Amino acid sequence: MRREEYISDEMVVKRVNAAVRIELEKKRAMDVPIIVYDREKQIIYQESSDGSRVEVGRRMRKGRYSERYAEKT
Repeated sequence: MRREEYISDEMVVKRVNAAVRIELEKKRAMDVPIIVYDREKQIIYQESSDGSRVEVGRRMRKGRYSERYAEKT
């Protein structure tokens, strides 16, 4: 492919966001629970189609891997 045929990064992000939105709508319509991560509280939830949430887990570590590895050495 030539350089002119590539799509921009913004278009890739828009397409990925649309694909995720469609998949979530599909799972809600099929009444399949989805997994949601709350960034503020750092808790993982299982959310059903009626909106109820059940806590599944919490974030175990903070920081990036490279940051954690640099602290150990």
